[in-house]
Amino acid sequence: MNVNMNFLQELLSSIGRRSRGQGSHADKQGSSNGLSRLSTLCETLMHPVGEASQILTAQEALERYATLDDAGRLAFFRLLADHYAAVPEEIHAAYAEYRTHEDNASLETLFAACEPRRQHLLRRLNLCPGGTYELVKMRSDLLGLLKANPELKPLDADFAHLFASWFNRGFLVLESIDWNTPAAVLEKIIRYEAVHAINDWSDLRRRLDPDDRHCYAFFHPATGDEPLIFVEVALCRGIPNNIQGILAGGDDVRPEDADTAAFYSISNCQSGLKGISFGNFLIKQVVQELKRELPNLEKFVTLSPVPGFAQWLEQERKAHPEGGGAEIASGLEDGPWLADAKAREKLQPAVRGLAAHYLVDAKHGSGLPLDPVARFHLGNGATLHRLNWPGDTSDKGLKQSHGLMVNYLYELDRIEQNHEAFSREGTVACAGEIRRDAKQGRARLRNSTTKADA
Repeated sequence: MNVNMNFLQELLSSIGRRSRGQGSHADKQGSSNGLSRLSTLCETLMHPVGEASQILTAQEALERYATLDDAGRLAFFRLLADHYAAVPEEIHAAYAEYRTHEDNASLETLFAACEPRRQHLLRRLNLCPGGTYELVKMRSDLLGLLKANPELKPLDADFAHLFASWFNRGFLVLESIDWNTPAAVLEKIIRYEAVHAINDWSDLRRRLDPDDRHCYAFFHPATGDEPLIFVEVALCRGIPNNIQGILAGGDDVRPEDADTAAFYSISNCQSGLKGISFGNFLIKQVVQELKRELPNLEKFVTLSPVPGFAQWLEQERKAHPEGGGAEIASGLEDGPWLADAKAREKLQPAVRGLAAHYLVDAKHGSGLPLDPVARFHLGNGATLHRLNWPGDTSDKGLKQSHGLMVNYLYELDRIEQNHEAFSREGTVACAGEIRRDAKQGRARLRNSTTKADA
């Protein structure tokens, strides 16, 4: 049955594309015409029709959406938010029925009444081949409009609710990416790399081809060769402290001689899946894969950026111009430390203290660490293990963190314990040295006469 249905979907989609091919140009002439037709198609999808008609209608609806300009997309999202919301009268009636009977049947009716009608519409749009990925791109468009149009947040909540089910861990497929992976996928790895830009194919080959380099990605059956998230791994002797050395090349260590796997880049690929967690599953499964393949590996760490450190330090300088952090911030921006080893040595204790204080004590509005990368890894159960300064002297590294990088340590027997403590109490699991550095950093910020110490 599934094979027959897949064949039917492909056949109907092919027929639909041919039959609509001549009209597509006219649709692009006016977004209002496209929006009007799209509205009609959506209303059609809300009514019972045969599966073949549903597939064709959903296919055309998504194609019509793709022709809309920015104003047309905003109008369409407002249509979904307003016209396809739950119906209050139906909710009140269903609730009254439930209060009278309090049985499973009336409870089911109440649940159905409370669900916004647009969730049903999105499920119908998902029927056609490629529909899931088109809806992911649609949500990406929506996210770009939310800040200026907060009234659309309930619509985004519906997308997130459905995607959490459609992209749960049971559907994800882990694939190893190497130099022999099809070029179509490799091109996407280059495009989606978000931490350390891949400059060209030679640069990509340095990350994939050597024996001491690995890359893993999650895929979903409904999105084809579009990766959802991927992680790049370097096998090392000891814990690495500098990203430039890793990016320069590979084959420095034979895999059987390595004792450490360093996750040095994790990139989410689909902005439309924001808020859907993949990274925690990815890291844990890759750890298991590597441990099975290379039992000699003893440590699993990251070499992570600290993207909010420079901005936080600048805010501290403006808020407390006479404080101990102001002079350090000036020294990092204007001083000769990048080329002068003695200047680096002089600054290092202060930088370590302020960085540790930022990572351990500075909090987001949620009460969790201010730094987004710290929230991610600590939330996954990792330990804040070591500060590396300077660890990234690229232009991006200097701009976002004054060259600071961090090792987060994934200890297999402590991941769940750390995760639970972080989730319940916001506890930051960290090495004793970092906790001592954080204490010194707090004192430095309170002290306005630290010139001699700096």
